Order: sequence, then C-alpha cells, then structure tokens
Amino acid sequence: MSNATDITTKLWEMANKLRGTMDASEYKNYILPFMFYRYLSENQDDYLQANGLEEFYVVTDEAEKEDYLEEISKGIGYAIDPGYTWGKIVAKIENHKIKASDFQDMFDAFNRNAKRNAVAEADFANVFSDVNLGDTRLGPNTNQRAKALNDIILMINDFTFKDDSGRDILGDVYEYLIGQFAASAGKKGGEFYTPHEVSQILAKLVTLDADGRGAQFRVYDHAMGSGSLLLTVQKELPHGDEEGSVDFYGQELNTTTYNLARMNLMMHGVNYRNMELRRADTLDADWPFAEKDGTQIPLKFDAVVANPPYSQNWDTKNVDREKDVRFKGYGVAPASKADFAFVLHGLYHLDKTGTMAIVLPHGVLFRGAAEGKIRKNIIDNNLLDAVIGLPANLFYGTSIPTCVLVFKGREARHNKDVLFIDASNDFEKVKNQNKLTADNIDKIIETYAKRQDIEKYAHLASLDEIKENDYNLNIPRYVDTFEKEEVIPLSQVAQELAEVKTEIANTYDNLFGLLNELEGTTAESQAELEKFIGLFGK
Repeated sequence: MSNATDITTKLWEMANKLRGTMDASEYKNYILPFMFYRYLSENQDDYLQANGLEEFYVVTDEAEKEDYLEEISKGIGYAIDPGYTWGKIVAKIENHKIKASDFQDMFDAFNRNAKRNAVAEADFANVFSDVNLGDTRLGPNTNQRAKALNDIILMINDFTFKDDSGRDILGDVYEYLIGQFAASAGKKGGEFYTPHEVSQILAKLVTLDADGRGAQFRVYDHAMGSGSLLLTVQKELPHGDEEGSVDFYGQELNTTTYNLARMNLMMHGVNYRNMELRRADTLDADWPFAEKDGTQIPLKFDAVVANPPYSQNWDTKNVDREKDVRFKGYGVAPASKADFAFVLHGLYHLDKTGTMAIVLPHGVLFRGAAEGKIRKNIIDNNLLDAVIGLPANLFYGTSIPTCVLVFKGREARHNKDVLFIDASNDFEKVKNQNKLTADNIDKIIETYAKRQDIEKYAHLASLDEIKENDYNLNIPRYVDTFEKEEVIPLSQVAQELAEVKTEIANTYDNLFGLLNELEGTTAESQAELEKFIGLFGK
C-alpha cells in the first residue's frame, strides 16, 4: 500500500466484511474511534521518546506513575496508562488474554486522565462516548461482542499509515473513510459530511486574499459536521502546513458528529491549543466570544465557512429581537426556516477584512416576508459579494440544487456590485451522484476572481439592477442560460419528410416480400397480417 486511497479501499473492504448487520452510519462509531485511539497512543509513544520519558511504561510506583501522567498531560493534553496503550491491547488480543471488560476500563481510564489538563479537557473528554460496547448487533453475547471489537482492532493494526515517502497519512485515511461512511449512510451522511469538491470551492473562496493576512489565520465553521471543511480551508492556505499557523473554531449540535470533528482535526496534526470546538446549538446563543469586564466580546475571523442544515425549524421564542446583536438591524429568520439565522450568525463573527462562504438552498435567494427583509438589509449594508449556483444532486441526503453565498467584511468590499455565477450545468455524472471536476471548480474560482461577465455563465450586477429586481437574487434573473432551438429551413424539413416516406415505403415492400414467403399461413391470418402492416404504409 502506498497512498491514502489504496489503504482506505482495503480498509473499507475489510470493514464491510466485519460489520455484519450494523449499517455503515453506526459502524463508523467503532472503526473511527479505534483508529483515533491508536493515533493517540502512538503520539504519546513519540512524545515520551522525544523527551526521554520512555521509562514511564515500566514504572511500578504509583506516586511516580502519577507524576508521569501529570507531566504527559501537560505536554500533549491527555495521557494513556501503560496498561492501556495500543501496543498492550493488541498484544493481549494476539495472546488471547483480553477480557471483555478491558475495553470499558480502557476508555474509563482515558476519561479520568483527560481531566488532568484543564485547558485540553474540552478537546478530549468523552471523545469515545459513541462506542457502545453493549450493542447486540456486534454480537448476541459479551464474548462475541468482544471478538467483534478484537477483529476491528487487529484490522486497524494491520496497516502502516505511511506513504512511500514515509509521510504520515493516517489523517487522510480517516477523512476518506468518513466520506465512504457518508456515501453509504444515504440521507444520514449529509448530516456530518460535505462532499470534498464543495468544501474545496468554499475553502478557495475564503482564502483567495489570504497572502496578506500574516502568519496567523482564524477560521470558524458554525455547523462544522465532521470538521472536514475546516481542514480543507487549512489546505488552501499558502502557510497552512506550518504548525500552529491556523486557529480552528467550530460548533456542532450532534454529539456523534462533534466527536468525529475532534478526532478528525487532531489526526491531521492540529494541536489542541489551536482548536476550540464546542458541542452546542449555534442558533440558541452566541458563541464564540471573549469576556472583558463582564462584557461578551464576539471573536472575529478571517474566514467563516458553513454548510448548515437546510431550511430547518428553529426556536425563535427565546430570541430577544432587540438585544440579540447577531440579528439586530437585519431581522429574525422565520421559525420554519433557519437559513438566514445561520447567515447572520456567521456575518456577526466575520472580521471587517474577512470572507464568508456558506451553502444554502435556492429559496434564500427569492423567498419573501421576513427573509426578503433580511436579504434587503444585507445587500443595503453592502456585505453580499457573490451568488454561485451549483448543480443538483451533489450532496448526500438531498438531490436539490444549492447555491453558495459569498460575503465580505465591510473593509473588504470596494464596490456595490454582486457577481452571479450559474455553474449548475457543469458537473460529471458518477453513478447516481453528480460530481464537480477540478476544471469545474477552477472555472468557478477564476470567474469569481475576475468578476467579469461571461455569456450564459456569469454576470456582474449593479446595486441598481438588484433593486430593479426588488432584491430578488434568483440567478436566472441575472444570468441568461436559455439556449435557442436551431431554426431548420422548411426546404430541409420537406426533404427529411420525403426521405422518411421513402424509408417507410421500402420497409412496407420488404415486409410484404417476407409475408409472401411465409408457408403454412391461412388466407384469413394472412389477410389480418396484411391489414396490420398496411397501417404502417399509409
């Protein structure tokens, strides 16, 4: 095996043989956490070796062991007891000395040690809470469930997560597997994964002007799912591979998905000091913020990205329309459609020189009432920079076409026009899913950067033009993609009709010739057949 794709393919094949009656969306809650546990354990091994602390694994004195655990926790944010390292667990399985209770003891010990570092506790506490060791679909009894877990661990241990050059690719394999699980999970897959091609578009849009921002870059995803979009932003930054150059902030309501995101970022080498992830309802109360003299000061970001749940219900009863500063001056999204609530939350945390890109259903472009007022206020405040229409059937769980709205901070907007791009017809069909190719993505980004009209693809609309359309942003109002049908001369039509008539006559003659060669037909049946054939000769 030489690269992440090869390893992922093999792992996926093996996982499918092991998961039995459990569907893919739930089986991920076993294979992915154990991959993460291996990463944490081997990361601790590297830390101990680099700092000359290898004797920790042979310490017998409990007080001395406690000192080591405290020291390790300060260094890497967590600590794993010597008896529960990945190597020890694998050895127990291979020597048939593993007990069913060892897995629960292993996770309990990790959670206890996660509390040693107050700064890192939020990143590591309960990260394995989705591993349901008692699930009967793993096996009808304790021993069979233990065997299923043993098989998963041995499968993961069977791989060396390095490419041919020796580079660690465990994080890439993990992310590819998330994509595989999402594709197999159907509608549920869309809840935790944004297709990589769509993530690339958002990431490229928000990093176009990143060169002049200095070494530190701050990115926020307020509906982060498994965290892949945050990581894609990092990959698009010129300095993104420099350790500690990016600060990641993210918020996610679903506990399982929140755990996936924590694992995903750390397995891509993100230090706990550079990530601030939170499990909470983004719309319920504002976050993130700093406190100064008892006042909450919103944190601002160079980039805000999001692919929030589309047109979901949300509780507006507790929203203070006067005091909730996220919505003040713009309006509150209707309870039946939270789309603009996610937009306004993101805009509130966008730095004055930053860029925000968010994926939404087309309804946000033209729906009226409260949404129409919010849309008008955003445009009048000169925050909307571009509207990009994407093809249908790109996402897991929904086949609807979507759009990307791009916003700029107040100091990043130097004009009042809005670019419209209709990329809805640019895709590649792959089985039942539409995919964006590299050329499709490059075309969108290049068009966005140049901000020029392209016939049947892009139009730069002035504010007056948008006002004339009553702030309706429906893309066909600005980009005419209508293709006129080719006008065929009547003489050509007449000639084609004559050719068709001649062809029918020839077919009729051939059929009668075959009919005359038939033997054993009665006069009555032959007459009926001639009558039937005659219908096609008129």
